[in-house]
Amino acid sequence: MTTTKMFTLGSGDEQITYDVHGDLSTKTPLFMFGSPMDAVGFGSLVARFDDRPVVTYDPRGVGRNPTGTSEVTPQMHASDLHRVIGALGVGPVDAFGSSGGATNGLALLAAHPDDVRRFVGHEPPVTAYLPDHDEVVSAANRMKEAYLEGGVGPAMAWFFRLLMTSGELPTGFADEPTPDPAQFGLPTEDDGDRTNLLFRNIPAGLDYAVADSLRDLGDRIVIGIGAESHDELAARGAKSVAGHLGVRLVEFPGGHGGFSGGEYGQPAGDPDGFAAVLRSVL
Repeated sequence: MTTTKMFTLGSGDEQITYDVHGDLSTKTPLFMFGSPMDAVGFGSLVARFDDRPVVTYDPRGVGRNPTGTSEVTPQMHASDLHRVIGALGVGPVDAFGSSGGATNGLALLAAHPDDVRRFVGHEPPVTAYLPDHDEVVSAANRMKEAYLEGGVGPAMAWFFRLLMTSGELPTGFADEPTPDPAQFGLPTEDDGDRTNLLFRNIPAGLDYAVADSLRDLGDRIVIGIGAESHDELAARGAKSVAGHLGVRLVEFPGGHGGFSGGEYGQPAGDPDGFAAVLRSVL
């Protein structure tokens, strides 16, 4: 039976909680991370890699860590990932980053390329190389304004509207009125909380430009895309990053959360199929 041990690094806004599943001395660890998703979301995928040590963590400001209200950038998340890898004390790891975690993994490689042996970034929502980049960033700024002014309900309404738009955003997308949160089943009252990491990551996470130096890493970087993601924003971002860096683009089963086993109550993806593709890439 695989054992799991929990560790913490730092304190306050910089506290990081991470878990080591298995024995670090047996094989090169596989570090799985997301953002804003915490370690819980990787439960099903971790279970399918019980033949090697796996590391998961809660990004700063979410899960088991203290919350905060200030903006968090990919560079800050990258520094946290670097701290965890250093604390493991076993040298470079293999890494799988999902969504914002994929963006943060690219930032980690830019700052500390020797930390990672091979990196698989699944659907990083990077917009720097998209033709509608300016429109997406404008929408992200509107989303952030809605969050600061009215809380999670209006901000999530903007977020869902952005995710539901397939393909390039039309001109003037960000100038339209804030959608009614009630139509998405979201709260209409502001509870005053401003610690939600999703909106603390915005707009910096969407407006991140990948370092050109990553081209030198060649096949150490693989970008993943969901077979069912079609022209959603994160899938378009993944394609653009792979093209910009000239690295391999690999199709994974399902959509943006194809590795999920329904950890947060959402419909499950295909963790068995996803794990099989991830194994083949690593």
